[in-house]
Order: sequence, then structure tokens, then C-alpha cells
Amino acid sequence: MKSLRFFCAVAVCLLSCTCANSQAAPASSQAQPPAPSSAARATRPEPPPPDLATLQKKLMDFPQLATYHDRNAQLAPPAAGEKRVVFFGDSITEGWARSWNQFFAGKPYIDRGISAQTTEQMVLRFHQDVVDLKPAVVIVLAGTNDVAENTGPMTPEMTLDNFRAMLEMARANKIKLVVCSILPADDFWWHRGLQPAHKIQALNQQLKAWADGEHLVWVDYYTSMADANGAMKASLSPDGVHPNTSGYAIMAPLAEAGIAKAIEK
Repeated sequence: MKSLRFFCAVAVCLLSCTCANSQAAPASSQAQPPAPSSAARATRPEPPPPDLATLQKKLMDFPQLATYHDRNAQLAPPAAGEKRVVFFGDSITEGWARSWNQFFAGKPYIDRGISAQTTEQMVLRFHQDVVDLKPAVVIVLAGTNDVAENTGPMTPEMTLDNFRAMLEMARANKIKLVVCSILPADDFWWHRGLQPAHKIQALNQQLKAWADGEHLVWVDYYTSMADANGAMKASLSPDGVHPNTSGYAIMAPLAEAGIAKAIEK
């Protein structure tokens, strides 16, 4: 019965992952089109279901270790004196890579985001995609897909436990961990009806309290990007979840400040 429940949870995750991968908003250096209204977001067409072969392939690699395996193997160790930084997260982090040079040209920063991932998947790939790259700092932006239930319902304590696990691995390998607030959202187009705005606010409060208790650097994206209702400001996102270039332009200096503070600690 446990195996059946696990299979079902993974299948739901993979359906969500495929939907999010197919629909994640691109971030580019070009001007973004006007953000759609709430009504336009509500009528967004649903993506087609994934084919069975795609699902079977992903079921064999739940944490999606294959995504960065080859690129990690080709990456040289940090140069002497280099303060390498890994940006670790989901589609919001992955999307940032498309305009990486606009924000972080020449910086020893590496993007290791995977669309639709929850924190439990990130724990499973933390060693391969963070520890093995030997960074000085890892900046973690995660939790959106926990609230969206991409791998099944998750309590805030489950999310916090996954952050604790990542911190334990980071500290054991002398890596400074920076914790980022979850970005605002008032609905998820791939899993509607969850009313996430207040859940994200509450989880951010718990994450910050935990980060403060562990003397970690906290990066607050939320305050600058949320409207009065807890949604992402319409000018900053094409779908209410993923930032556009204007959104990333707000996030970049906040991330830089957090990284600098962590390196100084």
C-alpha cells in the first residue's frame, strides 16, 4: 500500500512537472509583453497530458539527477580564491539562467534550478548539484511547489525539515547557505483552487524565523514583489508565478547583497 501511495504521488508530481516545464515563463533580456489580467490567467488553456514514455522516464529519476549530471562532470573546480555560488531551486531559478548574463555576467555563479521541483526532490540532488560543485555559497529559493502540492500535500514542517537537511549537508561541507523568501502567488495555473497567498505568507514567516534562529542570511524577495492581496505584482510576471525580466531585475541586487553578506560571515 505504501508503494502504491508513493507511485501515485510521484505520478502526480510528474504530471505537474511536465505541465510546468511546458508553460514556465521565459526570462530574457528583451522587453516583456504586458502581463495578462487575472481574467486572462484564469482562462489560460491547459497543456496536453504527457505521454506515457515521458512519465516512465521521469519515474526512474524522481530527483531528476540526470538534468545536470553531464554539465556537472564538465565543470572545472573553483579557481584559487574563487567564491563560487550555486543558485539552487525550481523553475524560478531555472528561468533566471535564460538571462544570466544580463544580471551576473562574469560572476562565478552557477544555476541549478529544475522546473516544478519540491524541496524533497532538492534534498535528494543537493549533494550532486551543490556539494560536488564546491561552492562557497548556495542560495536556495524553494517552496513554491511544496505549497502547490507537486509531489502531494506537504505541511510547513515538512518543508522546514527539507531546508534543515540541506543546511546540514551545507555545513558539513563548509558551504554558506542563504535562504530566500518564497515569491508571492495567489493561484497556481497547474493546480487551481489552493488559495496559496496566505499559505506562502505563513511559510515565509516560518522560514525566516528558522533562518534567523540558525543565523543564516535571509533574502526577502516577497516584500518587493507582492501586491496588497498577496499576489505577485502583475507587471512582474506573465502568469502570476514566474518572474519576467522586471521581476528578476528586482531579485538580482537582493540576491547579490545576500551572497556578499554570507561570504563576509
